[in-house]
Amino acid sequence: MFTGIIETLATITKIEQTQTNIQVTLSTTLTNELKIDQSVAHNGVCLTVVAIEGQTYTVTAIHETLIKSNLGDWKVGQKVNLERAIQLGARLDGHIVQGHVDQVGTCVGRYEADGSWYYTFEYDPNLGNVTIEKGSITVNGVSLTVVNSELNKFQVAIIPYTYEHTVFHQIHEGDRVNLEFDVIGKYVARLFGAHKA
Repeated sequence: MFTGIIETLATITKIEQTQTNIQVTLSTTLTNELKIDQSVAHNGVCLTVVAIEGQTYTVTAIHETLIKSNLGDWKVGQKVNLERAIQLGARLDGHIVQGHVDQVGTCVGRYEADGSWYYTFEYDPNLGNVTIEKGSITVNGVSLTVVNSELNKFQVAIIPYTYEHTVFHQIHEGDRVNLEFDVIGKYVARLFGAHKA
């Protein structure tokens, strides 16, 4: 379980194909605080630490994860958002995030406005996911508030701190991002659909 509050960035140092899976090695200032079998969210994807060596650690992404996320787009040298699992009793500063990507969205617009940044993301509404105005959304692991919610797209406003301290400064039009829709909203939508059937 996560909150969508990014702790730091990691840099990808190596990507290796192992049959249908990939092994990703990363470096970060948190490496010496990690342990084997620990769950860490990488751009919103919960992955397990399988090896630690010096200032780097390695995680494995299975084929299913590659299909449902943008991990297949990752490149050596790229930075990713990191968040360790929440500790019981800690403040929930973001919202409840599972680390399970619902689908990949595409950035279709970004612009700066009075020091903040506005990003527009488009997604396939046929997969049953929805956003609501002022509701929660996770984009590449970052807990955000939805503005300008539409059937197949939404917008988020990014403050300068978030822009600099997460991967948002790397996101441009055409880039694919990991989306995790609000878990409470997903259950409500599923129940509503079941009662309509």
